[in-house]
Amino acid sequence: MTEQSAVIHETAIIHPSAKIGRGVEIGPWTLIGADVEIGDDCWIGSHVVIKGPTRIGRGNRIFQFASIGEECQDKKYAGELTRLEIGDHNVIRESCTFHRGTAQDESLTRVGSHNLFMVNVHVAHDCRIGDNCIFANNATLAGHVHIGDHVIFGGHAAIHQFGRVGSHAFIAGCAALNKDVPPYVMAAGLYAKPFGVNSEGLRRRGFSKEAISAIKQSYKEIFRSGKTIAEVLPVLEELNKSQPEVGILIEFLKENERGIIRA
Repeated sequence: MTEQSAVIHETAIIHPSAKIGRGVEIGPWTLIGADVEIGDDCWIGSHVVIKGPTRIGRGNRIFQFASIGEECQDKKYAGELTRLEIGDHNVIRESCTFHRGTAQDESLTRVGSHNLFMVNVHVAHDCRIGDNCIFANNATLAGHVHIGDHVIFGGHAAIHQFGRVGSHAFIAGCAALNKDVPPYVMAAGLYAKPFGVNSEGLRRRGFSKEAISAIKQSYKEIFRSGKTIAEVLPVLEELNKSQPEVGILIEFLKENERGIIRA
């Protein structure tokens, strides 16, 4: 079903089962496959391939040569019915690749809203990406990776499968992550190590001086005190009583299984 207000180039190929919302523009030589749903006011450039099952929200912009909703690069994948879901107002630049999930996880790759994916970013199967993130050119997410909100990935940065990056973290260009990066932390290197708190990013997002101070104190407890995570948690929970921004650090550390990056 295609809304009458949609503008579709005559050379585009649209499967009859695809659902195209109001105000959508689709450029030349783009392929929209079966079981694809594109929300209102999306702009799809030329030579884009979108396969289903895929759900795309409203106001997204997808540039030429992107591959969205393709089968995953997992040898265990045997054609099971899996999905890709993308939120609203994302920008997906040239040659990005987003793969559907696998039955070994929740059969779902999910991308939030208001994210920027620069040229040639790869989002593998079963990834979970929050809102307001930026992934610079050639950033690479392996399968089952979870990314929080307001995360920045530098160009050519890569993360190992099942890795996690907490909200407001900053990953430097060419960093290689083989361990988890807690919220608020700046990480760089091969393999990545912690380099302080993303203070400038927090200030730009309106965090108070008191909150940033508590986060810096938490960082020192985690990375410089020599304590175990079990020993650090009571200190963070005390800080959290006056500064609730510490709460996402506590939650992240309690859920940690792979271990976090270390100095």
